[in-house]
Amino acid sequence: MQLLDNNPELQTSMLLDVSGIVLRLTHEQFEHLCQNNPDKSLELTKNGELEIMPPVGAASGRREIGIGAQLYNWNERTNLGETFSSSTIFILPSGAEKSPDASWVERSRWESFTAQEQEKFLLLAPDFVIELRSPSDRLPKLQEKMIEYRDNGVRLGWLINPQQQQVEIYRLGMDVELLESPTSLSGEDVLPGFILELRSIF
Repeated sequence: MQLLDNNPELQTSMLLDVSGIVLRLTHEQFEHLCQNNPDKSLELTKNGELEIMPPVGAASGRREIGIGAQLYNWNERTNLGETFSSSTIFILPSGAEKSPDASWVERSRWESFTAQEQEKFLLLAPDFVIELRSPSDRLPKLQEKMIEYRDNGVRLGWLINPQQQQVEIYRLGMDVELLESPTSLSGEDVLPGFILELRSIF
């Protein structure tokens, strides 16, 4: 396995052909790569290793936008914070740069950043995240990602698994709770009054 470490001369086309290669990038290199490849879903591990997320099929895309729409509509009614799509990258305290399928940040935390800072990747763990498993996703990998969110300060996270009709709930400082075939989920005290309906997801 070849290791390419912090080489600023790497071409974008080469960076996206990573079979058998481990790529380590700085934050600046990663941000530049994302800006030049807006059609790609990219993440960075806490060790600076590039991860390319596969595109999803139509059914998964339908579920994802439905979940995001419910979260967005709730926030429009309450105006308690800001919602973000799967294209949004957050820099976690660990240094990992992740893009949840849907996420939410409480308003005062969002407004603590300047307008210029808000246009960039934020050094911030969202208050709430959702990851939706697609058929191409390995469940253990998503579970590791959810644990990383929780360990970096995400207060509430849902890992929605349509393939097995399960939801794993990750709460800050608590063990994971597994729900079998739930019809809805409550945002608890993190997103007061938010109910995610799952009938169209499962």
